[in-house]
Amino acid sequence: MTRSSADLLAGAIWRCAATEPGSVTDPAALETVTEWMTAPVPGTVAGALREAQSDARQAKSVTASSDWWFVTTVVTTGEGPWLLQFDGVTAFADFWIDGVLVASTESMFTPGEVSIPGGDGVGKRVQVAVHFHSLSATLRSRRPRGRWRSSMVREQGLRWIRTTMLGMAPVFSGAPVPVGPWRGIRLLDRGVATVVSAVKQASVHGTTGRVAVSARLAGLPVSLEYVTVRVGEHSQQFATATGPDGYLEVSGIVEVPDAQLWWPHTHGPPRTYPVTIETDGVAEHLGSVGFRTVEVDRSDGGFRLYVNGIRAYCRGSVWVPTDPISLQGDGDTTLVLERLAEAGLNMIRIPGTMVYESDHFWDECARLGILVWQDMMLATLDPPDTDEFFELVAAEVTAFLRRVRGNPALAVFCGGSETEQQPTMLGLVDQHIPLIHSRLPELISTLAPELEYVTSSPSAPPGGEQLATHVGSGVAHYFGVGAYRRPLADVLSARVRFATESLAFSIPPSNAVIENEFGSIAVAGHHPAWKAAVPRDNGSSWDFEDVRDHYVHTLFGEDPRELRWSDPERYLDLGRAAVCEAFASTLGYWRRPDSRCDGALTLALRDLEPGPGWGVLDWSGSPKAPWFVLRRSAKPIALLVTDDGMDGLRLDAINETANPVVGEIRFRAHSRSGVVPVDVALPVKVEAHSSLTWSVDSLVGRFTDLTHVFRFGARTYDAVTVTLEDEDGGLVDEVVHLLGGPARPLERSVGLVATARSVGRPRGLGDEEWVVDVTTDAAAQYVALELQGFEPEDSWFHLAPNGRRTVRLRRTGKATKVIGRVRALNSHTSVAVTPPSAPATQSSPAKRTSKKTSARGN
Repeated sequence: MTRSSADLLAGAIWRCAATEPGSVTDPAALETVTEWMTAPVPGTVAGALREAQSDARQAKSVTASSDWWFVTTVVTTGEGPWLLQFDGVTAFADFWIDGVLVASTESMFTPGEVSIPGGDGVGKRVQVAVHFHSLSATLRSRRPRGRWRSSMVREQGLRWIRTTMLGMAPVFSGAPVPVGPWRGIRLLDRGVATVVSAVKQASVHGTTGRVAVSARLAGLPVSLEYVTVRVGEHSQQFATATGPDGYLEVSGIVEVPDAQLWWPHTHGPPRTYPVTIETDGVAEHLGSVGFRTVEVDRSDGGFRLYVNGIRAYCRGSVWVPTDPISLQGDGDTTLVLERLAEAGLNMIRIPGTMVYESDHFWDECARLGILVWQDMMLATLDPPDTDEFFELVAAEVTAFLRRVRGNPALAVFCGGSETEQQPTMLGLVDQHIPLIHSRLPELISTLAPELEYVTSSPSAPPGGEQLATHVGSGVAHYFGVGAYRRPLADVLSARVRFATESLAFSIPPSNAVIENEFGSIAVAGHHPAWKAAVPRDNGSSWDFEDVRDHYVHTLFGEDPRELRWSDPERYLDLGRAAVCEAFASTLGYWRRPDSRCDGALTLALRDLEPGPGWGVLDWSGSPKAPWFVLRRSAKPIALLVTDDGMDGLRLDAINETANPVVGEIRFRAHSRSGVVPVDVALPVKVEAHSSLTWSVDSLVGRFTDLTHVFRFGARTYDAVTVTLEDEDGGLVDEVVHLLGGPARPLERSVGLVATARSVGRPRGLGDEEWVVDVTTDAAAQYVALELQGFEPEDSWFHLAPNGRRTVRLRRTGKATKVIGRVRALNSHTSVAVTPPSAPATQSSPAKRTSKKTSARGN
């Protein structure tokens, strides 16, 4: 059984065209339309415009204001009947087969299918047309108002429409309104053997895994008595029965003794089992399943996730589609998710402002061991309390759970983004929302009683008197550090228990990316093209670049407005460094075992368009400065150095893995001159899934006043270095913590040297692997590597006096040698990356502001 052989639309060439709303009501009138373009399906109008080399980002108004038709012609391979299946089309679409209206849908998120009667013989040409009604015209229809107005969107009528906020909310300015068949369309020949639909559910009972499978099959003889369902190496025969629609139906359970559990990759191997259905020697893959348990401890107002009985500290980011234009991009999805896992991040949240992700996304999350927090597609609007609206929602949720319930990555299902926060912030007294507070949980308990359900993100603990806006309990959106410009110490008093959004900043991409996209780094902070990509809340008098500038001033004591005029490169670097400080301070505290925080997701993972968006990755998927801070804070085996006020420095060693870490911790304190007056080593064993904590004074064995909090005499120490080595002397983790705060003197030079060297070929195959050795004479603050054709594994790190860091490189182009520059925030001069035998060259301050010879930009 192969789906492609049964699908008559496989490889079909589609065309699309725009018409005035309501002017063409059936395909027969399309003969008058003269302007057509090729349309990839699945895909969107904006994706087709991009393929036609139009500016898809300017398609926002035309996609929503026009009716659109997608049309193709196929040749039948049999006499029928056929089955039309669609996995997702944008709201208010009609399906026509040979001029006959066969199906309509109001929801972007509900799949459907319809039987098509037999035709007049083999080889008949059949026209398939899909009519998408103008969303703008639909929104002009008057409907009852909600109890509150959403501050996210202008069009309050969206509360009645099951569609995405992409293209509709000004904060997502980089994405056009999606219109089109954004998920697959199939026309199945019922005479060809295929799996029409299948549902998998995995559970674990003691040491035994159980997979319940139900499927509908077409193109098989009704006399067939059994099919075989295989889970990994284990199989079971399922008896067939003929369903009311004429399909063969099978259902049953396959047991897997001594099942290996699926873990988040930070805690163990993410083991999955392939599921196949076999008959007459032919097999069709139904995807994979994993066995794991997920439980949430909500005691004491918290939200603590346990996977397989082990506490999982969840960290990651809020997901955005890797291709917001066409809503496809499976290849980029794999690259981003692999990058996420490599960085030690273990959770993604799909917010209620976006779309449900593809099967490929879910398969990759399962393969890589990434947990998924899934919002229902609701955000800020008052969902109608009508039976008709709930029918749409129920169909949407049912279809989603049928598709992903067997996937071990699904950890939490949530009733939307800020669905409760919006009425709370507007002062609404009656905050009961029937859809998310009663009807949806009842539906979830029937469909998937084992699934953890949360009413909204954010939300207060159930049954309490806290509000959704309170960050110290339940599930929080924490922007105290960030949008609300609180000092970095606010994280200590906020007492966040689980942050599903946090740390929203307008983050500049690299200088090279800015020059490529905008022509010059001088555009930063003022140019209309730059400012269009800066996130801002609808109706606010400020944007998130203003937030970043605020922290530049408060942390570094410099005026960002003056810097932008006189030295745009330093303006950008101080902005990046300010965001890094916010990330390091906040995420470092939350990761402490005694912080009571059990999850921290940043907003957001990736930008929707070129520019200084919320993403820690830019629109192409390349890291921005705080990505490296996020990566360092997220390691499964990690050292944390934090300031405990009058108690001095504190050290935590965390081990999330299933094996103990045995080795040695070494602590060194450095003076400004490079002398190491404190150098101690301690044998250590950190048990599996545990941590150890020391005050540094107790570790050293005497009072040190490393942080100069007692202020006796002049400051003695400039930096500390902590390393963790295993029993074989291998470096497990290293942390450099600069003392004295972020506002450091700007030196002419700190003595940076950067040397590139080849470390051979991986396993004797492929391209050479390269590293860069970075050394410094004085303490170097936020050392940044900008390279051509390579990407550093680490950047934006500190070095202690006489410090050294070896940075592995990832090849991104076809370069055969490493070219680039290394700079530090507290140094006027930067240095070129040199081969081992060449002397390092420094740029002069006079050249630093030149665009093409910029020491910071090249």
